[in-house]
Amino acid sequence: MFASVTQEPTSFAGWSWAQIEPYYGDLAGRTPTAGSVSGFLRDWTWLSERVSETAARLRVATTQDTTNEEAERQYYYFLEGIFPAAQAAEQRLKALLLASGLVPDGFAVPLRKMAADAAIFRDANLPLLAEEQKLVIRHNKILGAQTVLWDGREVTLPQLRPFGKDPDRSVRERAWRLAAEHQAADYDAIATLWGEMLALRQRIAANATAGDYRAFKWQQLHRFDYTPADCASFHEAIAQVVVPAARRVYERRRRRLGVETLRPWDLPADPLGRTPLAPFRDAAELQRGAQAIFHRVDPALGAYFDTMMAEELLDLSNRKSKGPGGYCSSFPASKRPFIFMNAVGLHGDVETLLHEAGHAFHVFERNALPYLPQRVVGAEFAEVASMSMELLASPYLAASAGGFYSEADAARAHIEHLEKIILFWPYMAVVDGFQHWVYQHPDDAADPRRCGAAWTALWARFMPGVDWSGLEAHVAAGWQHKHHIHTAPFYYVEYGLAQLGAVAVWGNALGDQRGAVAAYRRALARGGTASFPDLYAEAGARFAFDVPTLERGIGLMEGILARLDPD
Repeated sequence: MFASVTQEPTSFAGWSWAQIEPYYGDLAGRTPTAGSVSGFLRDWTWLSERVSETAARLRVATTQDTTNEEAERQYYYFLEGIFPAAQAAEQRLKALLLASGLVPDGFAVPLRKMAADAAIFRDANLPLLAEEQKLVIRHNKILGAQTVLWDGREVTLPQLRPFGKDPDRSVRERAWRLAAEHQAADYDAIATLWGEMLALRQRIAANATAGDYRAFKWQQLHRFDYTPADCASFHEAIAQVVVPAARRVYERRRRRLGVETLRPWDLPADPLGRTPLAPFRDAAELQRGAQAIFHRVDPALGAYFDTMMAEELLDLSNRKSKGPGGYCSSFPASKRPFIFMNAVGLHGDVETLLHEAGHAFHVFERNALPYLPQRVVGAEFAEVASMSMELLASPYLAASAGGFYSEADAARAHIEHLEKIILFWPYMAVVDGFQHWVYQHPDDAADPRRCGAAWTALWARFMPGVDWSGLEAHVAAGWQHKHHIHTAPFYYVEYGLAQLGAVAVWGNALGDQRGAVAAYRRALARGGTASFPDLYAEAGARFAFDVPTLERGIGLMEGILARLDPD
């Protein structure tokens, strides 16, 4: 049956479940044995790749244009007519493999994930999970429609960001307040949607008899190597080690700006009053600069990016009605990644492309693994792939190395990046701590005002150093402005864990760039066939997030900052 169907990666586009189901039925009728399991896994991979790619391409289309009603209709058709049935069919195949007792080569970790999935799988949750994705689409539409008038011209909030870096403090404040006013205008719409999301997730957890949504999500995310208590310890280590370092960054900035107190609109500005870095004029220039950098990091990685450019797998520029943020999606049947972002000409856009390209290189490297379950990687290591690439690329930011800047501006960009890493960990603790509070106190979290109080308390603990007087309502609404909280619950601590791993990879590269990149690529090539501690070790890091590990990371970065930017 499988041999007779077209091999085109997008062959399932437009198919109904009635057309897809016979392939699942064929697999479900088999009994995997030592002699037949490779064929079973090969055909299952073929089928899952095409269903997954269909979903990925439809999801991408809804973010490329949040007003595209036809793209939304097609995605809804998939979510309602195919996704639930396909999930149920996938689960039956997982059960078949688990029941066989077979452990094919490279399948110990994937089988553990399958067992976790089986424990929480419920048919009743399939339409609810599809409904959750519809709520995500609604959330993206709210953010995609956010525009303001700036000097008589309609601009998106990302397009307002360059004005937030203006050397003129009054211009920065005007841009900041304009964005804040628009965000406040959407408060009620996001709060209403939040209530629907929270109630739906509680129903999902109850159906799975997981105890609570946090326990359900922990299992769904395959977090075998750390616990919620470990997250609390990570938060405490950040409070001890990183918050004081962040205070030092803020104080240096305040002193150089010559202001009495540091206000939120002072954070994006250059502390020496220089105009913002302007690395590129358009997406084509951004691509060419990144391409040159990747070839310097490693010729094979550069060749991967060449492929993405040639095959138009990059959507980089911001525009009205485009979904928020940036991401790298995988098209598993095509064996290709796709990068989406909202570039407006800033250095942060360069960092975003370097980051998402790290994810894309991960897709290319793990494609050598024969079976789809082996290629599924938890974000705790997937983000090491992306964050390490930001740092591994840093020696090549200068135009003399193929990048974007003069030597002085390349050093400036590197300083900004290292400071941003230090400032990120406390913010990550706020976001992660808030999500733990939400799902431990779901009744309180249904009230937006109590969400604001919980967020404010965490903000006070982890984010000192900036003067928010008179802006308390904006602080309290901060939980609304982090889309991960709404669209990808519990997906944020991974960034904090992975940033530590990435700093370790970069530390190795400072002594041996070629060896560090080789270790990085070896770890990426293992896909999801190893535990997080083993993947980190392969990359030259430790899966640890305690006080000593943070102290080493902060010490390394502050040492480099002192050399590049002495007071």
